[in-house]
Amino acid sequence: MTSTDGLMSVAAAADLIREGHFLSLAGDEAVLRQLPPGNWIGGTIPYFMTAAGGIVSRDRVHVQQAVGFLSPPRLRIYDVASLPQLCRNAPEHGYSLLIVPAFSACHSAFARHAPEYEDMYLKPLAGWVAGTHLDEPGHGVPRVVHGPTGLFSDQHAVVMDVELPPNRFASVDIVNPFKPGEGDIIDFAVPGFVVETCRVNGHPTHLADYLAARQVDIRLPLVADYCGASVNVSFRHVDPATRRVEFYAPVFPGLGYRLAVPAGAPAPGHGAASATFACNCILNFLHHGQDGFAAGGLSGPATFGEIGYQLLNQTGVYLTVR
Repeated sequence: MTSTDGLMSVAAAADLIREGHFLSLAGDEAVLRQLPPGNWIGGTIPYFMTAAGGIVSRDRVHVQQAVGFLSPPRLRIYDVASLPQLCRNAPEHGYSLLIVPAFSACHSAFARHAPEYEDMYLKPLAGWVAGTHLDEPGHGVPRVVHGPTGLFSDQHAVVMDVELPPNRFASVDIVNPFKPGEGDIIDFAVPGFVVETCRVNGHPTHLADYLAARQVDIRLPLVADYCGASVNVSFRHVDPATRRVEFYAPVFPGLGYRLAVPAGAPAPGHGAASATFACNCILNFLHHGQDGFAAGGLSGPATFGEIGYQLLNQTGVYLTVR
């Protein structure tokens, strides 16, 4: 084998695990359950972005390897109570990769509180939100995997902490093809992944009714200012009958959201092609070509959420080590 990164067979991934490599893996749950224990973390997803385009695979594994580390990476499990220790426990010089199961307590807590975590933004953090095949009844149950113990969990997060030598450093880059539009301000009284009512420019209404009346293209997300950064919240489903609107990330009170417009964002930088880690949003996968979003070198899982320090939607994230 000439590469230890990319989409490969179960047998090839298993060989890498048995050889002792430290790996971040993505694949369908049935595939991940065929792998031996070892130095890996993983998450469930059957969607992948490659240089050649999007691929759906339920019999292959996407592999990204940690290399060039100073000491063996540490593979940790966090629950919702211990997750705020994530950055404090991270190496002083290195980076961390985090995988969280979609719609779990860890997912919601991280989305809400990550900017408040001790040492957040001081230590490089990247990762993704595990999901399932969208055609599964109920969309299945997203899970993460802690390779050393073989734990499959829909309520825990898994992390790989990688310490780097002094002459190397990690950087996290984010590609967002959207920006807030100039239209109405939408806010919410309660947090959650599912909402019914909201306020539009201060006036109460049902969000589903508002979206239908204006024939809003829900392939475009909502965008809000999270601590100075424009962060997308993507639509998952709108049910006109029940007036329920589902998102891929929670909305929160105290924030003003606007419908997004294409930002004409640049393609990923040249370093993306040799990134140690990369992921892309499942909606960029589904709507590939819309808004001029270029996958570029962002080969990796197409996820239910991206992590570039904090939770993101409809973006590309990549981490490079130089």
